[in-house]
Amino acid sequence: MMLRYALRTVRARTAGFLGAFIALMCAAALISACGSLLDTGLRGAIRTERYAAAPVVVSADQSVHRTTVKHRHGKTKVKHKAKPIAERAWLSERLGDRIARTPGVARVVPELTFLAQPLVPAGTGGRTAYGHAWDSAALTPYRLSAGRAPRAADELVVDADLAARARLRPGARLTVQSTSAPRGYRITGIATAATAVRHQTSLFFSAAEARRLAAHPGQVTAFGVLPATGTDPQRVRQAVARTLEGTTARVSTGDARGPVEFLDAAAARTRLVSMGAAMGGTSLLVAVLVVVGTFALTVQQRHRELALLRAVAATPGQIRGLLGREALIVGAAAGTAGALLGLPLGGWLYARFVALGAVPATLERSAGLFPPLAALTATLLGAWAAARIASRRITRIRPAEALAEAAVERTRPGRGRAAAGLVCLAGGAVLVALLTSLRTEAASTPVTLLAVVVLCVCVALLGPLLVRAAAVLLAPPLRLTGHGGRLATANLRGNAARMASVVTPLTLLVGMTCTVLFVQTTLGDAARAQVREGVRADWVVTGQGPGVPGEAAERLRARHDTVTEVVRTTVRVGLDKYPAQGVTPAGLTRTWDPDVTAGSLDALGPGTVAVSGLAARQQHLRPGSTLRLTLGDGTPATLTVAAVYARGLGFGDLTFAHDLVARHVDDPLAASLLVSTPRPQRRLAADLRAFPALRVSSPAGAQALGAAHEQTNAEVNYLAMGLVLAFTAIAVVNTLAMSVAERIREFALLRLAGATRRQVLRMLRTESLSLLFLATALGSGIALAVLTAFSVGMTGRAAPSVTPLLYVAVVAVAGLLALVAGALPGRVALRVPAVTAATAKE
Repeated sequence: MMLRYALRTVRARTAGFLGAFIALMCAAALISACGSLLDTGLRGAIRTERYAAAPVVVSADQSVHRTTVKHRHGKTKVKHKAKPIAERAWLSERLGDRIARTPGVARVVPELTFLAQPLVPAGTGGRTAYGHAWDSAALTPYRLSAGRAPRAADELVVDADLAARARLRPGARLTVQSTSAPRGYRITGIATAATAVRHQTSLFFSAAEARRLAAHPGQVTAFGVLPATGTDPQRVRQAVARTLEGTTARVSTGDARGPVEFLDAAAARTRLVSMGAAMGGTSLLVAVLVVVGTFALTVQQRHRELALLRAVAATPGQIRGLLGREALIVGAAAGTAGALLGLPLGGWLYARFVALGAVPATLERSAGLFPPLAALTATLLGAWAAARIASRRITRIRPAEALAEAAVERTRPGRGRAAAGLVCLAGGAVLVALLTSLRTEAASTPVTLLAVVVLCVCVALLGPLLVRAAAVLLAPPLRLTGHGGRLATANLRGNAARMASVVTPLTLLVGMTCTVLFVQTTLGDAARAQVREGVRADWVVTGQGPGVPGEAAERLRARHDTVTEVVRTTVRVGLDKYPAQGVTPAGLTRTWDPDVTAGSLDALGPGTVAVSGLAARQQHLRPGSTLRLTLGDGTPATLTVAAVYARGLGFGDLTFAHDLVARHVDDPLAASLLVSTPRPQRRLAADLRAFPALRVSSPAGAQALGAAHEQTNAEVNYLAMGLVLAFTAIAVVNTLAMSVAERIREFALLRLAGATRRQVLRMLRTESLSLLFLATALGSGIALAVLTAFSVGMTGRAAPSVTPLLYVAVVAVAGLLALVAGALPGRVALRVPAVTAATAKE
């Protein structure tokens, strides 16, 4: 019976449930889109290209491992954890002989993969370019479609795509920037792949030249294993795995070969899971807050109807059941539409992440059933829970009280609501205090967003009190605006609960937007300030391509310039990840000042390391301490701490000697050269004419180039949270429209009492501006508290970086949404004749 009544109610009050439908549909679309990103990170395929003709691939372990054994209450618990390393790990080439002796193996092909960028005007079409030895062309396979294989050190075979793009043919010359200075090669052949190769450009060198450029003597990237005719690849894989027991080698077949080939795609899986989970979690919290507010407004609008049902003997359980069934009906329709809408939205998000470089195209998007089903389930649960929360008051009081409250709004919120608001305020304060102690972006970012949501929940619970307080403060200036201001003041005082339902999404919009925008600027400005203060060099040399070759640095040193080569990587201390750099120790203090607080950079060398204050605190280090770590390619190292410095945010947490890092990274070219010299810029540029891709800039100019890269990273974060903010903006419009549309009878009575349409619209504008003022103050206060705590934790200073024009733009957009969302429904409501609206049935 209650289900039938719920269905009739939904059909009869379609317009009344429209706001709840929109909120639930947007929430479902958002959760479905975030879920599709999470699903892609968990199940997205990485298809092999280079190893398509090698059923079995042997590669090095790309993870660092830690096993802990705990003995408790007579039981032994073993826990194993693994984290990926940043660079490609290499294998000893001697393993090839062991693999070749394995039963069922017909041939073992050693593979070398290294940086090899062709310097052609046409570029590579966005593909990453790699160099290989021609002997390994059989792994794809590539076959010569023109010319012959390379034999000499200056000979080269290019793939057909690059040949067509750059109009190359056998006999042509091609300059290649690899792991050393650019070198010219004569093209001896064009190779065509027997299978589709869409994501990389291949250049094939002679075996000796490939070994020189790979710069890993006695090591290989991988082994391609070709089974004997008629042999099952799975059996060969098992046999090879038994042969390699006791080594760190990993044996892959089928789809597992893709992550071996595309390391960036394998790393992107983890990043996409983290990003999808963070977006999904934040989206869910925001959706719950918005949906609960929307349902609360819907129940408030039906207060008289529900009070009459209570008066005619409907039990609290029946009222809860009715509202719950209505919510499930609306939630099912909205959840289905939103879940399906979220699939193309998730595809658009994935495409944007690929375009920004956050996710490689080699990680294919997964479009399974789990994300939409999860979104539908979450929407149904959210709708039902929101209805239960919104019906709590109407089902707990006596029928007579319900009828009285339907006529006149309560002057004070319930004790439970006020207590819950104070608890949320205390919880938000704890999160803000916690932020001051967090020193890493990965740890502080989720706490930052959670603090904003929790404090906005506090605003939602204490909203009526805040609106009444604002009405008292704004009453004097509003009276000066005339009749519209007086009416607005009376509404703020008399309908505080309804007004509070509008303040909450506006506060969330302002607070969340300011936090998302200015977290990035706070971190970026602090890092740039450290770089600006720490670079002592007169000039900075950067590369427009893969990097700056060591030969360029040697050429400048031959002119008696002090040159510091800087190469960047990421290392692991245990399982903890730290950004690191390698620098040339000779003359380092003339070009670089990281603000050393203990020890000395003079001791920096092959067996020592300098650490930031953050790393020193986390790992309990000081000058003279021993630090055991894993370099970027998985090589373990034990070093002595030479110095501790303060500017880790700008320069990374660990600093090594350049040669140590360069031997263990995929790209050994320097990210930049710091040059101290009395010579002018044009002299340096003249000395580097042989390296056309290099640029000589002042430290400020080089910092501007780095800021462009930081902006790309910031755009990824903005995009990740942009949908949540868009959903919040829709919630603002939706809630305001619902609030105004309910007041048709009120507007009619005002007009019958002598108010003109213009005065009613002026009252609406004044109300909207008053609510905007309150929401802006609350949202800005929340954002300021959170950003200040974030700044203290990350930079050590209570100085969040806020761009005034951007802040004004945020408030202006929020104000525009509030004014439009209030004015349009108001104008529609005023088109109904006053007598008709005043005498119509509710």
